[in-house]
Amino acid sequence: MNKLDSLKSLYKPYRYTIKGKCTILETTSGNFVVKSKPKDKDLNSIFNYLKGRGFNYFPECFSNFRADDNSIVYEYIEDREDINPNKCEDLINLVALLHSKTSYNKEVRLETYNEIYENIDNNILYLKDYYLKYYDLFLKEVYSSPKEYEFLRVYSKINAALDFSKRELDDWYNLVKNNNSERVALVHNNLSLDHYLVSDREYLISWDKAKFDTPILDLVKLYQNNYWDLEFSSLYKKYVSISPLSKEEQKLFFILISLVPEINFEGSEFAVCKEMRKSLDYVFKTENFLKEYYDNE
Repeated sequence: MNKLDSLKSLYKPYRYTIKGKCTILETTSGNFVVKSKPKDKDLNSIFNYLKGRGFNYFPECFSNFRADDNSIVYEYIEDREDINPNKCEDLINLVALLHSKTSYNKEVRLETYNEIYENIDNNILYLKDYYLKYYDLFLKEVYSSPKEYEFLRVYSKINAALDFSKRELDDWYNLVKNNNSERVALVHNNLSLDHYLVSDREYLISWDKAKFDTPILDLVKLYQNNYWDLEFSSLYKKYVSISPLSKEEQKLFFILISLVPEINFEGSEFAVCKEMRKSLDYVFKTENFLKEYYDNE
């Protein structure tokens, strides 16, 4: 008996819908969402921890699907966008509440900061080499194609963003190298507007990547997933008014969102130009967001 047949046998749905990685079951006793259980974490323990910390903004998780130990069952939440005109602001309030209720300081060694520094530094070096390779290649063309012309025109902006990340990374390391503790929290680690629902109350869904780590991971994910849909300056100020960031946390957040997305130059001229425009919009929007914090420097 395969998974779908087992679901039908157990819940006897009158309708089921496969949506992405979920199966939505409509039954006479209610609607449910069935997802594959994460292999590397116990979501029940995470939800119990959140309840113990007074954070109950997630779907109810029922006992493990009896016919399949690799699945987990949630209540189905119908999103009521019509009653949530301030979705972005409400989401950032909820994320700040999550971090403030679950944060604590843990002991950390210099090796941890060295590893973070090296990972980001290697990423910056890779991106600089990657874009320099295409700059040299496109510069040799006598007649530039649209993608080549556009890239040559904005290469200095991309390079400047990466240089900024490198300078800030060095400054960040000087701030943290003598620290022996860092603040961590339970982070959702997959934040986007699509994972915030409002029905009878607020819900965060899709907790499969949740872990204890620096709270700025959630801010980075939210920014990268929804940068074009958000007016992030006001949201960021709202967040830090509830869950303040230290100077080193803020600096690391700015570094991570400043890393230029890698543009794939393979494919049709139209597809590459479209992707390039999206990446450049990210660069320009990030620069405008950060300008307020660096204008005086």
